[in-house]
Amino acid sequence: MKIDNTLLDELTAQAQASPRLRMNMDLRNSAADTSQRMLNAIEPGSVVPIHRHRKTSETVVVLRGRAVQYLYDDEGRETGSVLLVPGSEITAMQVEMGQWHRIEALESGTVILEMKDGAYEPIGAEDILSM
Repeated sequence: MKIDNTLLDELTAQAQASPRLRMNMDLRNSAADTSQRMLNAIEPGSVVPIHRHRKTSETVVVLRGRAVQYLYDDEGRETGSVLLVPGSEITAMQVEMGQWHRIEALESGTVILEMKDGAYEPIGAEDILSM
């Protein structure tokens, strides 16, 4: 499969039509593939909760658009942010295992590539930081 502008445009259109203002595309080879790889189209205004992954780090690559990755401590205080822009000094980052974080799209058409270790595990209530 080619990841080209046509594919990114289609995924963006689905995100724009979604009440959540985001849409992902699973890039695994099959359900038996225990990796986590996906494209995630995120529109401005999409609410991604502050969350963590206790068993894996998360690699985020912005393929197009602009996004900010925010980092938080256990009390929900912002401890840092990273602007991710393709073709700029920082286009990707790795969020360490257990780190509270959230991402925000800054412009329409933002699409990221996300990768995590191991098989998919839904985030439980204990891994979402309520504010």
